[in-house]
Parts: sequence; C-alpha cells; structure tokens
Amino acid sequence: MPGEFSGKRIIVMGLGRFGGGIGVTRWLCAQGARVLVTDLAGEEKLAESLRELDGLELSRRLGGHDEADLYGCELLVVSPAVDKAKSAFFRAAVARGIPWTSEMNLFLERCRGRVIGITGTVGKSTTTAMIGAVLERARSASSRVHGNVWLGGNIGKSLLDDLPSIGDRDVVVLELSSFQLEDAGQIRCSPHISVITNLRDNHLDRHGTMEAYAAAKANIYRHQRPQDWLILPLDEDLTLFPELGASGQQIGWYGVDRAARRVLLSTVADRQPKGTPAATGARGGCRIAMPVEPEAIDVTLAIPGLHNLMNAAAAISVSRILGVEDDVARAALATFAGLPHRLEFVGERGGVRYYNDSKATTPEAAMTSLAAFEPRTAVLIVGGSDKGSDFAALGRAIAECAKAAVCIGQTAERIIAAIRANRARADGPAIVSASDFASAMSTARRLAQSGDVVLLSPACASYDWFRNYEDRGDQFRQLVHS
Repeated sequence: MPGEFSGKRIIVMGLGRFGGGIGVTRWLCAQGARVLVTDLAGEEKLAESLRELDGLELSRRLGGHDEADLYGCELLVVSPAVDKAKSAFFRAAVARGIPWTSEMNLFLERCRGRVIGITGTVGKSTTTAMIGAVLERARSASSRVHGNVWLGGNIGKSLLDDLPSIGDRDVVVLELSSFQLEDAGQIRCSPHISVITNLRDNHLDRHGTMEAYAAAKANIYRHQRPQDWLILPLDEDLTLFPELGASGQQIGWYGVDRAARRVLLSTVADRQPKGTPAATGARGGCRIAMPVEPEAIDVTLAIPGLHNLMNAAAAISVSRILGVEDDVARAALATFAGLPHRLEFVGERGGVRYYNDSKATTPEAAMTSLAAFEPRTAVLIVGGSDKGSDFAALGRAIAECAKAAVCIGQTAERIIAAIRANRARADGPAIVSASDFASAMSTARRLAQSGDVVLLSPACASYDWFRNYEDRGDQFRQLVHS
C-alpha cells in the first residue's frame, strides 16, 4: 500500500554485510518510495544481504558512493555503522541541505507503544531479553497489565513493518547502541523507561573519547519528561554521563548484594532539586539523590554469573514500574535460558562444560564472564582482531582466575604478554597460542579436566578469522558437538 514516502527518492546509505539496512529498505519500498541502496562494499561481500532484497524495486550503487546520486534525493537514511564524521558522501548530502535520518529514528517517531530503551557497554542484550521475557510472562498471566510485547533494536529484527500492529497499550523493548543513540539526538526523542547497564572502554575508534561515547548514550535519557523513568546501576561510575536527572525524570536504582547474592532495588522517585551540588562517590557526578536503603529480594537464575543477577535486577526494576508483580518476574527469570553467544551453555563432554561467549568482544566483557566461574577452573579461549583495546586488566584477571589461556588471532601475542606480566604465582595459568580455531579447541579440550569449563570469551572482535561473532560462536558449537 502506498505510504507517506510514496514516490519520494530516498537513499539508504549502508546495507551492511549483516543486513543492517534490510529492514528499512524493505519498509520504504513497501511505502512506494524510489529507493537507492549504496554501500562501500561490493556485490560479492553483500551477497547474503542482497538476497533479502530479492523481488523489490530498487536501485543499487555498490562498491562505493557517487555524489551524483544525491541529485534529486529527498531523504538520506544512514546506517548506524556509518561514521558520519569521516564520510565524504554524508557531508556532501548535508552540504546540499538533504535531510537525513536512521531506521531507528523513523521507528521512534512513529511508534505508538510505550518504549523501554536499554543501553550500556556490556549486558544490554541479556537485560533486554530478560525484560522481554518478564513482560511476556506478565501478559500471559493478566492481559490487563499491558498489551503485546515487541523486542527490537540491536537484539532483533527491524520493527518498522510492525508499526501498524503496535498499539498504545503495547510495550516495545529496544536494545540501543551508542551509534543508534547518537542519531536519536536528531529527533530529540528518549524512551519512556531508559535503562543504563554500565559504561566501559569501547568504540573509541568511532567516538574518539569516553566523554563522546557517554554523550552519545546520554540521548537515551536526555529528552525524557518528568513522567518518564531513568533506571541506573548501583556501584557503577556514572561520572561521564552528562546531565543525569536534569530532565526531572523519575529515578530508579538497581544492583546486587554480592555476598548474599540478592538483588537490590530502589524505584522511588528520589531527586535533588535542580541547582544542588552534585553527588559524589561511586555513582559519579549525578544531580540526583542516592537511595539510602535499597530493598533486597531473592532471585534464582538458570544462567551463571553475578553479572546476570545484575541484569535481572534491572529487569525487575522495569517490570515494577509497569505494574508487574515480583513473583511473576522471578518466575520468568528462573526459566530464562539466556541468549545465543552470551555465556551460552553448549554441552558437557567428559565432565567438562563448554560455554559460548562469542559476543564478549571487549576485555571487560570477557573479564565479567571469567568471573562467573570458580577460580582456576576455566580454560579460556581468548583473542581475535585488533581494535586497539588495552589488555592489561584482562591479563591480570586471567593470571589470577583462569586455569589456562589459549590465545588466538591478531591479538594473541599482546594478550600473552599481558598475562605474563601479571603471572606472579608459580602455579599460574598455562599459556598457549593456536594458529587456527580447530587447534585452539583441541588444545583447550586437552588442558581441561572433569569439573573444568572451556570458555570461549574472546575479548576481541572476530573479523580476522570469522565473518562475525555469530560465525565464531557457531563454529565453537560445531566443534564441541563433533
């Protein structure tokens, strides 16, 4: 059916090898737009994504951009993966006065449902999925709580095609990356409930500084209203986040009592008046009051790790705001099996358990997963393509906690050096390198004994040996099952 973009000439900039522009391209074509897809990658690299567009009436400019295509362009839809500061094509479009947007912006501007947004460096995918699982359970238990539950953003498919079906009683749960939120500043739109998991060193090749990285993520709350909610983690340094609480939104806190392994919650709208001195301490420069006595509740999870208990705390905090009873939330979390490639239990062989944590593409993520297991029981497969990360802290964590480290990829030698610099114990972890993934698995299997775990948690991107982190995790699964 013709839509609001019928007949308009629109360029989708960045299809992506993993289909980042597929959803918006299909939606625009369904609207009757005259779409041109352009990408720096050639047809061969984009073959899988292009197959998803078979049968659509559109034009292509692959293997590079041509500024001549901007003539007559009425809208530029930019993929989040495009570094706009470095793109001559994007700058040329702006110079010509061509309006630009993104897939997520198009969705947020038209979504009638209540939006929950989750961002952070690590934990946002699992937190998003947990919130979705809790809300689905609540909907099944009582349709009076809310309508349908929709998951999207980084974690799932584009929801643009579902816009006509999303009602004002529905809840939309979105995992939002810093790239998506950077673009959201254009439309001055923040979710009704916004959750921050943490802030770690990541994507500095794109954002340049941690301050710029935090500023991009801050769009998740920057345009909230007093009736909206901002959910923040206890015992995380939030100093770099600008203007926390400045919109007068309601504040909730969540955390974990590590000793008692209990969830901590404070969802009271406890705010300092504007103009009061900033609070200090672990939570950084917040213009908001800190909870004095958060409530502690028991939660049982099917997946390991204190970090997952932290994710569950965020999920319960959100569910309470939406009127979901704690018993319903805890029942949903008790059966939550986790996500593929995120500390995913693959199987047990000879008393050794195998976990696929291929999504752990930063040192901090790998350290968090390593801490989920008993000290010196994990044979860690670590390493990958080099994006300039600092491995000093990871080296200390491996030296102190791992049984062995099998180092792979471009970063293998840097990680080995970081471990050796911190291996003070005489019985410190074994350190080996592998020239291919199959030999890495074979070595890990040899080093592990009954009661140990083999943990793929690479701390690095995957683009040296694999198509993406999913391909890396899939190969891990195949090797375990073979």
